[in-house]
Amino acid sequence: MSNIKIICDSLSDVPDDILKKYDIDLMPLTVILDGHEYRDRVDITGDEFYKKLREKDTYAKTSQITYAQFKEVFEKYIEEGKDILYIAGSAAATGTYQSAIMAKGDLEGNIYAFDSNSVSFGAGVLVKEAGRLLSEGKSIEEIISALEVLRDETFVIFSVDALDHLQKGGRISSTKASIGNILSIKPILEVKDGLVSHASQVRGKKNVISKILEIIEENCGSDLSDQVVNIGYSDDIKEKEQLTKMLTDKFNPKEIMFFQIGSCIGAHSGPGVTGVICKRKK
Repeated sequence: MSNIKIICDSLSDVPDDILKKYDIDLMPLTVILDGHEYRDRVDITGDEFYKKLREKDTYAKTSQITYAQFKEVFEKYIEEGKDILYIAGSAAATGTYQSAIMAKGDLEGNIYAFDSNSVSFGAGVLVKEAGRLLSEGKSIEEIISALEVLRDETFVIFSVDALDHLQKGGRISSTKASIGNILSIKPILEVKDGLVSHASQVRGKKNVISKILEIIEENCGSDLSDQVVNIGYSDDIKEKEQLTKMLTDKFNPKEIMFFQIGSCIGAHSGPGVTGVICKRKK
């Protein structure tokens, strides 16, 4: 049994089967919804979260993992004689990474904190790769070296169905949100330098997928037959299926894997989010 413990946070949207396969601990951020606090993926599932958002026409917020929570978990594994590799959702997007650094500084033991510089499964692909490499017997130093390369290669693109949640979270102005909703503007966003940034926009939902595929081709090339492509969805299964078909027809990927875009992203984007994660062309 390895003496290395991999830990991630729920911002990375790592599916349960991967957590179980590689014995990875997931620490939950807190989701604040309708006056209640929920530990992400502990007290509320992704499906429950999006159902509440739609049914109650409400908005959500998130709260970072605290210093005390990290200290407790880190101490537990140090006492078990483990070295710890914590792979964080983007430090630029949340204070969670800083909480981990503070806890690490107050503890004896080998704790490595790695900033994924990404969100959702953009961070999750790094967590998955770390688990795979650990299962092959790689050292923490070897794993971190590989993650640094993969971090630079990983391309994350997604679309948002409505602008209200972006406006509530301070991402866009209320005027922009109002005009955008009237004109049925659908923003297409990418993760750049650890932050969500504007990549493009289209009018009408029917144009979203073709625009996403166009941007993927610009960044990742026209042939993805040597790649595992990850498709993310919130609660729009019809769009997920349509995206899967169109992406398969256009790029012929080696394999497609699916993940649910969780509450931490959904709190800022709202329901109806769809995205793709693949590798940039070299």
